[in-house]
Amino acid sequence: MESTFAVTMGQRLHFFALLLTLCSPAASGSRQPHIVFILADDLGWYDVGYHGAEIETPNLDKLSAAGVRLDNYYVQPLCTPSRNQLMTGRYQIHTGMQHQIIWPCQPYCVPLDEVLLPQLLSQVGYATHMVGKWHLGMYKKDCLPTRRGFDSYFGYLTGSEDYYTHMRCSHIAALNLSRCSLDLREDEAPAPEYKGRYSTELFGQRAVQIIAKHDPKKPLFLYVALQAVHAPLQVPDRYVAPYAFIRDPQRRTYAGMVAAMDEAVGNISLALREAGLWENAVLVFSTDNGGQTLSGGSNWPLRGRKWSLWEGGVRGVGFVTGPLIKRPRRTSRELVHVSDWLPTLVGLAGGRLNATKPLDGFDVWNTISQGFASPRLELLHNIDPMYDDVAPCSEWKHRNGTGKAVFRSGFNVSIHAAIRSSNWKLLTGYPGCATWFPRPDRNGSSPHWHEPLKSIMLFDVEKDPEERNEVSASHPAVVDRLLARLHHHQQSALPVFFPDDDPRCDPGPAGAWGPWA
Repeated sequence: MESTFAVTMGQRLHFFALLLTLCSPAASGSRQPHIVFILADDLGWYDVGYHGAEIETPNLDKLSAAGVRLDNYYVQPLCTPSRNQLMTGRYQIHTGMQHQIIWPCQPYCVPLDEVLLPQLLSQVGYATHMVGKWHLGMYKKDCLPTRRGFDSYFGYLTGSEDYYTHMRCSHIAALNLSRCSLDLREDEAPAPEYKGRYSTELFGQRAVQIIAKHDPKKPLFLYVALQAVHAPLQVPDRYVAPYAFIRDPQRRTYAGMVAAMDEAVGNISLALREAGLWENAVLVFSTDNGGQTLSGGSNWPLRGRKWSLWEGGVRGVGFVTGPLIKRPRRTSRELVHVSDWLPTLVGLAGGRLNATKPLDGFDVWNTISQGFASPRLELLHNIDPMYDDVAPCSEWKHRNGTGKAVFRSGFNVSIHAAIRSSNWKLLTGYPGCATWFPRPDRNGSSPHWHEPLKSIMLFDVEKDPEERNEVSASHPAVVDRLLARLHHHQQSALPVFFPDDDPRCDPGPAGAWGPWA
């Protein structure tokens, strides 16, 4: 009865979302808006000025203050999963990509039968351009951005690289060797001529150029996936100079990287104004996952970090701004997820969703623009039966339940999984690094944690966003209901697809990472 009701409720909510789409500005006959989506990499909750950080982000602060700050907004704990859900509007369990990221030599990409966001926008007349990090697979040409809906592409295909040389180093397990090769492309061709140009500035400048050259009579979709602020920690000295007061050298350099990113975002918004596009534009800013505390990031006061299902790994910095917002200058506490952007932006553009597979995202434009209640009542964070944290907490090693299949309400609670429903959040298995990392501007503090973790943990994240008070024992009915929901989602999950490295990926000493199959 529980599962039947939940499915019916989900169908009703999607019907409600469809009605909202039909009432969107584009659907009602008004001019299609220009859409700019800026995605930061590894930006933590406590890494922006408007969350109280010691790092100054004047452009992010100003833009978000003029729009709608999303304070109950969720992403995935890693980059590929968030980008996958942004581009498909579907949970990663429904694309077989629920485990980790796509490593450089893995022969797979977002399934080619998935219709991506730029393809849907192209269908209704948009010029579509991408700048920056792809990380959705590139083992064959059909996987490349220019084959998946983007008119142009300038950026890198894998997960991280040197900010100046644009070289990506990776171990090729099948060949037992490490290879450092170029990872920067202009459309589909390697672009070695940009060596020495700092990535954040390079990508920001390219975005500005695209905007300046754009015909304002044609709707624009520009996706800017910045390298900042992912490791390695590199930035021109001028950005670090104002942060000499930060004692931790990693945090000091990281602060400079955030400053460079903030400047790039400011330049992009200024370019929209100078090109005469701003009055009919929507600008979305989002991080792809929580901050990496091993590389200068901070999610204080949230628990955990990148790679984990704790709030520090999945609650994201995000906002929407622009003159088309009907109720601007506010903070929204409504539930929004990265998978919601596809139906929201396609609806805003007047597009259709009938070509997609069943979506997990909702159209939340009226939630953002007018302050309506979110149609989203539930959020599946993930179900990953293969989970293995490659950067575990050195302070604490999880032992409880390792290797044991313990079923309850039909769900194996030893599996790494989490689900949010209304104010409740349920975690099973090992959620990842369970530490509360202190404020980075409080010298002398050290990480702390509670132990032991349990195979089932329940938190009221509305009252307890720091996940300090585990309440599963006092709310058994809630636990059983959410375990039943996890079981329901698991039944629709595709098998995990995470292939071994293909030795043919080797670009050779003078090559560039790219398609090989």
